[in-house]
Amino acid sequence: AVMVFFSLFVQAAEGTSYGIVPYIDPPSTGSIAGIVGAGGNTGAVCFGLGFRQLEYKAAFMIMGSCIMASSALSLVIFIKGHAGLICGKDEVEPPKEQTLAVPTPDTEKADEVNAEE
Repeated sequence: AVMVFFSLFVQAAEGTSYGIVPYIDPPSTGSIAGIVGAGGNTGAVCFGLGFRQLEYKAAFMIMGSCIMASSALSLVIFIKGHAGLICGKDEVEPPKEQTLAVPTPDTEKADEVNAEE
């Protein structure tokens, strides 16, 4: 039963990390996701070494403390234009007109294969 609750908090902490990735910098989502994923691998290695070097009780206490601290820190994450978990409000953008953009010859760049001769 302890492991079920432990896993519940682990999954919640992971969800807060991965859930904000697309909002940080939309054009760089792939790079940011890579950094977040690398952080997860680093944590796995560190805690794996912790379980190897420490007693299980001490290792679980350290891991649990880190998870609770990271979960608590997610309360103060603010992303521009979006409400935080405990305060703020979303900025509503006016709806943009949905029009079809038709390329013109001035804006098209023809390659050698499709170039008119």
